[in-house]
Amino acid sequence: MYSRTTDDYENMRLAGIKTVIEPSFWLGQERTSYKTLEDYWEHIITFERNRAKEFGINHFCAISINPREANNEKLSKEAMENIQRYLERDNVVALGEIGFDDITSQEEDILKQQLILGNELGCPIIVHTPHINKLEGTKRTFEIIEETGVDQTRIIVDHNTEETIELSKSYEVFSGITVYPDTKLNPIRAVNIIKKYGIENILINSSADWGKSDPLSVPKTALYMENEGFSENEIEKLLYNNPESFLKKSRNYKINN
Repeated sequence: MYSRTTDDYENMRLAGIKTVIEPSFWLGQERTSYKTLEDYWEHIITFERNRAKEFGINHFCAISINPREANNEKLSKEAMENIQRYLERDNVVALGEIGFDDITSQEEDILKQQLILGNELGCPIIVHTPHINKLEGTKRTFEIIEETGVDQTRIIVDHNTEETIELSKSYEVFSGITVYPDTKLNPIRAVNIIKKYGIENILINSSADWGKSDPLSVPKTALYMENEGFSENEIEKLLYNNPESFLKKSRNYKINN
């Protein structure tokens, strides 16, 4: 929501959305120092929570060193020295997004450090799979998850496509599908994946970033599911019960209905 207007909150509330979870994502340009990352974390922890509250929406966030920023070695080192105190804030419900972008050794090092920290803190972890060399990056991601011994049931491996979903479903993690209007994975493709692989341990996420994206992707996916013959119970399980099951693993996840 850092990249969205207040109108988006109003439209989400009109669409029936009552709770959003915002992961840490890319600024859109290179950061000049760690302090700008600290300012960003503070923004999504406090300002966005209050902005959402004006429309009756519960706002939670996840804190991390995003994959695109992990390659800045100095910034990453300073961030790792300070991140725990942000992860312990009241409305921070997860660590994420973490993972790969260019699949570099520096990204891998920061991914491992954050996985281990998240495991020590017992918090849910949101893992980003790369948009380029996706299958290669996803395979390496799972190898690292196994190497670090992190509890897989507290991990969502996100941005799955037709290329990676079968691999993702072979582990104990939650498999995330992020829905865009046209590119990457649109609602029709998302529903086709669900038809083939079912709804167990799958989470549907709305895209909301600097490019063409849509914070209403989740309710729009619900409409496609209804048109394709999914029952009301199946839609509710996928779009409400599954994320609830995942987020309740966080001691900070408390909602006001």
